[in-house]
Amino acid sequence: MEMAEAECPECAGKVGLEENTEIGWILSCKDCGARLEVNSANPPKLTVAPVVEEDWGE
Repeated sequence: MEMAEAECPECAGKVGLEENTEIGWILSCKDCGARLEVNSANPPKLTVAPVVEEDWGE
């Protein structure tokens, strides 16, 4: 059950947000495959998720 939709900042496609979606969650756009981070639940807003690089213990 989806409660809201947000726009993908990469392709402008619609990304569904579940009722229990929380800020900071990482989602994927079904249209372009971009990894997106939830920045706001009301109104729903997504940004491109930062790329996580490996930490070699430095």
